[in-house]
Amino acid sequence: MNVPRVLIVDDDAGQRSLLDSFLRNQGFQTIAVASGEQALDILGREQIDMMISDVRMPGISGLETLRQARRQNSALPVLMVTAYADIRDAVGAMRDGAVDYLAKPIDLDELLALVRKATGIAGAGPAVFEQKRLPPGIVAESPLTQAVFREAALVAPSETRLLITGESGVGKEIVAEVIHLWSPRASGPLVKVNCAAIPETLLESELFGHEKGAFTGAVAQRIGRFELASNGTIFLDEIAEMSPHLQAKLLRVTHDGCFQRVGSNVELHTRARILAATNRNLEEEVKKGRFREDLYYRLNVVEIHIPPLRERREDIIPLASQFLAELTQGRARFSPSVIDCLENYSWPGNVRELRNAMERAALLSRGELVLPEHLPARVRQATQTLAGIQQATLNPDSTPAPSTTSARSLEEIELEAISKALHEHDFNRTETARALGISRRTLVYKLQRLRALGYRVDPDR
Repeated sequence: MNVPRVLIVDDDAGQRSLLDSFLRNQGFQTIAVASGEQALDILGREQIDMMISDVRMPGISGLETLRQARRQNSALPVLMVTAYADIRDAVGAMRDGAVDYLAKPIDLDELLALVRKATGIAGAGPAVFEQKRLPPGIVAESPLTQAVFREAALVAPSETRLLITGESGVGKEIVAEVIHLWSPRASGPLVKVNCAAIPETLLESELFGHEKGAFTGAVAQRIGRFELASNGTIFLDEIAEMSPHLQAKLLRVTHDGCFQRVGSNVELHTRARILAATNRNLEEEVKKGRFREDLYYRLNVVEIHIPPLRERREDIIPLASQFLAELTQGRARFSPSVIDCLENYSWPGNVRELRNAMERAALLSRGELVLPEHLPARVRQATQTLAGIQQATLNPDSTPAPSTTSARSLEEIELEAISKALHEHDFNRTETARALGISRRTLVYKLQRLRALGYRVDPDR
């Protein structure tokens, strides 16, 4: 059986690396080039079974590359990759012969489904990947957490930039550490920068370094974090807190790796792989003018969303047990009623709040049996509130009954609606998100929930 050859056309080295490594790992032969001119040259002299092209590129645009490629080979399947701002161009590309288009950030499962369909290769379900052993101390009992690390394993081997999203305290830094560990850069440094914790006046120097005398207090030259991370990975946490001035400078680094130290005109170059994280919705920040749209798309080649702890309850007790064992050298244990309290609380502060609760419990229990009174009051009260609701439901004559529609049933209604819309739009996630009036990022996250619950979210292949 001949292995299909896929031509990847993208001027962004990170995106090119991602598609190249991902499709190779899925069994395809790939050729990756940086321009439409190179793509047309290859199409003129080699057998290609499918082309994947970005829409916006310097020189010959993706749309013009598509038109010329179709003139060379009218049967060539072409998949266009586009940002939201280019959707009209992508729809126009469909009229020019593209088989479909993908919106950024790319959903790798959707990409694989479209490539398999276009090349006639049968497949069974989502992308396969080499199962990697999680580092000691990482808990992934929940199907949603397992999906996060599955995505991490898929993208770790590439050089592409990643955006890690989720509420405060969900473990974005942990995921960044695992991606670095699983990447070819694991022997290099992982340099972390919390953009929210460093004053704006100092952040530029922290990131890019400064020369002696560049400003008051600059008594010596300083090497910046991008320089230090040149052969490794730089993790920019809370990226949404960065000022517009620094966003412009960061955009340049994401484009060609070039930067200048504060107080210097000498251009330096970094090879650092960029991982960024935020607890905000960057799409909304872009709409409100608080975050550069071009930087958003440069950083968000692939997005990994970490669900809140309340939606991955299978992780709560294993995490709590691990924290307690670390804090008490394995001496303490939970009473059954404590387990109920931990499972019934919503954990708005996520894993960070859970660890703080375990520190309190370890201290008050003196490293022995942990009882409910050793937990924070808000954690205990959640179980008491739930017990009151259950009692009122069992005795409706004594207390007005609560609504019969529970939070769980509301979630089921929502997921059923999403599943129906997905089928109605032939599993096209961009069209499904538009029909539902939600962002594509939100849809992809909801599909993880559907898959974990056994729903069919991928087309038959």
